[in-house]
Amino acid sequence: MVRLAWPLRPLPDGRGEMWRWRLNAVSELPRARAALRAQLSRLGHPPEGDDPSSEELILAFDELASNALRHGEHPVVATVVAGSGGWLLDVSDRAPETMPAPTVDRDPAKGGMGLQLVARLSVAHGWYVDDECKHVWACLPTECAATA
Repeated sequence: MVRLAWPLRPLPDGRGEMWRWRLNAVSELPRARAALRAQLSRLGHPPEGDDPSSEELILAFDELASNALRHGEHPVVATVVAGSGGWLLDVSDRAPETMPAPTVDRDPAKGGMGLQLVARLSVAHGWYVDDECKHVWACLPTECAATA
């Protein structure tokens, strides 16, 4: 059996407008997703528009944040940086000893495929430990960055 690893890599330099949510429960995710949708719309990236990258960012945000809330320790901090080259998503929790572990050889109908999904949507992804927090991150392209 092959074990897929979520690579241990430092966070890329992300410059741009930053949005941050502090989460303590999965029940807070709908509010955070709505706030992220509002921020994306304000920047001209409405999720219901012709740019699928907005919905992909929201999906990746939800997957990484829900993983941290279910498998990490609170508080969870989800940060999105809206840069010129795309979106940088960084989700931290207080369980630095637990590395991200993508599922292997599992029926997708049983769930647990979030890390693989985020890896496929991203142009780069990784994790690192800083100040007693584990950070799991992904860089996702905006549609204009993906077509350039």
